[in-house]
Amino acid sequence: MAGGKLDGAGVAKLEVLESALEDVQRLHGIVERMAIAVRMQQPTAPFVSQFKRATTPLVGLLRGQFAPIADHVSGMLLASSRGGGEQTRLRVLREGVAQLRQQLEVTAARVREKHKTQE
Repeated sequence: MAGGKLDGAGVAKLEVLESALEDVQRLHGIVERMAIAVRMQQPTAPFVSQFKRATTPLVGLLRGQFAPIADHVSGMLLASSRGGGEQTRLRVLREGVAQLRQQLEVTAARVREKHKTQE
């Protein structure tokens, strides 16, 4: 790790956060494909179900150590199934993915700072 070594708990937390960031990339891809479908006036139901399938394991991954972030993902999951217009749903999901990525990056920086060893 550049910038100093981490203790065991820090390494474990960073592994969880890096795995979550990979899942966020997948969510971002689903949301952007959904945006293309909305623009082309195609059905978005397949993308909503893909989004639900991708967020469920992410909630389980984050629940143990990062419960507030897992709650945010759960909120996105609820927002994906609510009624309303497709444009509104798309906007909410785009904003949710962006906020999630930001939360994970800030949390990773905090973990690096908090779990830095003195060696």
